[in-house]
Amino acid sequence: MSETDVPVVDFAPDRWGNPEHAITLPAATQAALDALGIRPGQAPVAPQDVALADVAVPDEARTALAAAVGAEHVSDAAVDRLRHTRGWSTPDILKLRAGDASDAPDLVVRPRTHDEVVAVLQLCSDARVAVVPYAGGTSVVGGLAPERDGFRGVVALDVGRLDALVALDEVSRTATLEAGMRGPRAEELLNAEGFTLGHFPQSYEGASIGGYAAARSAGQSSAGYGRFDDMVVGLVLATPRGTLEIGTAPKSAAGPDLRQLVLGSEGVLGVITSVTVRVRPVPTARVFEGWRFPSFEAGEEALRRLVQDGPLPTVLRLSDEAETAINLSDPSGGPTGEASGCLAIVGYEGGTDEVESRRAAATAVLEECGGVSAGTEAGEKWRTGRFHGPYLRDPLLDAGAFVETLETVTWWSNVSRLKTAVTEAIQTALGTQGTPAIVLCHISHVYETGASLYFTVACAQGEDALAQWAVAKAAANAAIRTAGAAISHHHGVGTDHRDTYEEEIGPLGVDILRAVKATLDPAGVLNPGVLVAR
Repeated sequence: MSETDVPVVDFAPDRWGNPEHAITLPAATQAALDALGIRPGQAPVAPQDVALADVAVPDEARTALAAAVGAEHVSDAAVDRLRHTRGWSTPDILKLRAGDASDAPDLVVRPRTHDEVVAVLQLCSDARVAVVPYAGGTSVVGGLAPERDGFRGVVALDVGRLDALVALDEVSRTATLEAGMRGPRAEELLNAEGFTLGHFPQSYEGASIGGYAAARSAGQSSAGYGRFDDMVVGLVLATPRGTLEIGTAPKSAAGPDLRQLVLGSEGVLGVITSVTVRVRPVPTARVFEGWRFPSFEAGEEALRRLVQDGPLPTVLRLSDEAETAINLSDPSGGPTGEASGCLAIVGYEGGTDEVESRRAAATAVLEECGGVSAGTEAGEKWRTGRFHGPYLRDPLLDAGAFVETLETVTWWSNVSRLKTAVTEAIQTALGTQGTPAIVLCHISHVYETGASLYFTVACAQGEDALAQWAVAKAAANAAIRTAGAAISHHHGVGTDHRDTYEEEIGPLGVDILRAVKATLDPAGVLNPGVLVAR
């Protein structure tokens, strides 16, 4: 499967990803749930039966918005409002499955140009209508659930019509892309010109360029291509006070880099309408292979050596023993076939000679660290199935299980301590509620100084699954802070991590963010309550 084969579709509001890719639970998984006594709970409310509140946006504001973008691009249709309700986290999905659409926007507004975005923001600011910037809608941290109090309504500003490849500089190897373009479409257009972004996050099928930038997205090929914020050399931001254009040159000593202030700002400072990004030639060779390590610690050492001393592969990923056994990259295929150990995925992309050279040198390091090759079949199985794992969540929820993820990042010297602390915190928090949990972990983003840890949690749904997870999530957040790690590596802050983020940056850091927001968004209409408390 090529990354450009992923179709651009409208996603269901209460399911993960492309509805055409929905799966049923493998028989072995269903048998395991049955053996554990996990049974389906109350059937979910169908989206068409979810009740929506009356539209609160004043008529005069709606009329002005229609004049700005065209009446046909301002919608209060139930299907549009539901599709723009919250994001893709398990709590978001569970709320909608329970019939709770209390965070639904009143209107969905779809501008086509940057100037129209600015006009919408100015109109909403004057009318005291809150605005949720919306690109792919894939937030998993409550980033699309603003606080309504004090506002006359909520508008979802969907940038999906801003979907052009504006410019391609083949000499400088940069491309300017509008913010509403989804990842598969960006790859399709760039590949046609001989280039690639090389950015493939787990949410690739639905996420958009603007969301990549606003949440500091990290793709699964980050070892070779970098995180998305590493790729951005310029951007354009629409705010209620006008336009901010950033990025005159690749690097500059002319004051602080304002790009870094906007990247990761999650729509609270403005709406990113386009970005200029570094692109690279489409690789002519690609090799993905699996490597077995006797322990997570041995695999961790191998990854650290490769990223610190080289050669650096394009993809470096290490699953712990539990995740290796379950093999989330292939939800229909069952275990990976090996009895024990940890599976690393090592991928190389580039020119044929360069790939062969890097692979040979990396192989020596992997073997020195105790690795045993599992062959290219294991690597290709992961590569072609890497977007499939999350589709397991929906049938698991249907079956009465609870599944959710969280992630963090720390220094290499702190990885083992952090992994143990977060795992134990989650297991204790859920176990004491009578729902013992399986906690899986992998490293998927590596740097010279540290690495991210990504956890997947599975247990039975309690009587109140949202409250059940809230206890576990709070325990995990506390463990992350106590261990001295960052509250997020690439999922972002949203509302779920806001309080812990404020602890992380301290009162002065919070004051700085509030001061910038007050300058760009004086009425506070942009994503109120997200990233920083009001």
